[in-house]
Amino acid sequence: METTSGSGAPSLQIKRVRNRQDMDRFIRLPWSIYADDPNWIPPLIMERRDHLNPQKNPFFDHAEVAFWLALKEGRAVGRISAQVDQMALNKHQDATGFFGFLEAEDDGEVFHALMRQAENWLKARGMKRIRGPFSLSINDEAGMLVDGFDTPPSLMMGHGYPYYATQVEGQGYDKAKDLMAYKFDFFEDGLSKSSRALADRLTSRPNVTIRMLRKAQFFEDVTIVLDIFNDAWSDNWGFVPLTAAEIEKTAKDLKPLIQPNCVRIIELEGEPVAFALTLPNLNEAIADLNGRLLPFGWAKLLYRLKFNRIRSLRLPLLGIRQKFHGSWLGAAMAFTLIDALHQENKRIGMHSGELSWVLEDNTGMRKIIESPGCRIYKTYRVYEKALT
Repeated sequence: METTSGSGAPSLQIKRVRNRQDMDRFIRLPWSIYADDPNWIPPLIMERRDHLNPQKNPFFDHAEVAFWLALKEGRAVGRISAQVDQMALNKHQDATGFFGFLEAEDDGEVFHALMRQAENWLKARGMKRIRGPFSLSINDEAGMLVDGFDTPPSLMMGHGYPYYATQVEGQGYDKAKDLMAYKFDFFEDGLSKSSRALADRLTSRPNVTIRMLRKAQFFEDVTIVLDIFNDAWSDNWGFVPLTAAEIEKTAKDLKPLIQPNCVRIIELEGEPVAFALTLPNLNEAIADLNGRLLPFGWAKLLYRLKFNRIRSLRLPLLGIRQKFHGSWLGAAMAFTLIDALHQENKRIGMHSGELSWVLEDNTGMRKIIESPGCRIYKTYRVYEKALT
């Protein structure tokens, strides 16, 4: 597909990514987009290649995905993906397809051409709505940054420019949902008096056990954690469960980052019913690697991970089995998990962290998060549009 600008301007070409060379250009495009942005963190190129490789990412087992580059005089000026996820269609029955990986220069023609290409591809596959950005799914990087541009993104969270939202809305997209990212410091007192009383009420029960992840049974415990996640989040807006293959891959990917003492699992009468985990903010460790692990990036990264050179973290997952939602037990479990991980991460020298993301209308969880003083510092927006 090509569109030609008037007044002798260079023609704009939208090119489908079909080979490794094109995919490398797709992956590397953000380097030019964010060349002057000190808050952008270059992703690890090796990790991005694996994430977008159908042979290595089990998301492709249940999804059809296409990628495009926008080119002007052969220069890459934008990119986008489109996804039809059969798992999402089976769960929600809403004929909704997705877009993701949207990056582009501040050029309305480029945004229009990219988004029209994704829309037409989805319409040809029977989709009635487009939603995003998800890169690749809601379980990966989700949402477009619309507030909080003045600080770097945390691990597995996106970045962007203010003009992105303006350009997307100019293409007829409306807000579907906001996702909140909370900042917290390792405050001295931790939980409020009332929250601690609720947590103490839970932990005083003889049938309650709170434990760390077992290093010798790492994959077993990660499977337990993600099984709780699938149950706890199953009624959340837009949720798509992880498959067995995705759970296995997630466990392998997270193994170098997860420290057993930074995971808590609550068992009630021997049944795992709730969990929370924190991860070191890898973005802090890779910011100066420019996306490369060779020749010396590996050594720097391993040193920083091994010797606790990372001073911030992200709490990406907290889950409580559905049968406890809306009960005092559920609230007590959340307070207990947050407090236990707060105390542990303060002990090992962390100074701040991000708790993300949380749906804007998840008022119960937001009250729990905000009670010890956590504050919203970034907002990510999911957009959607009817395909007619």
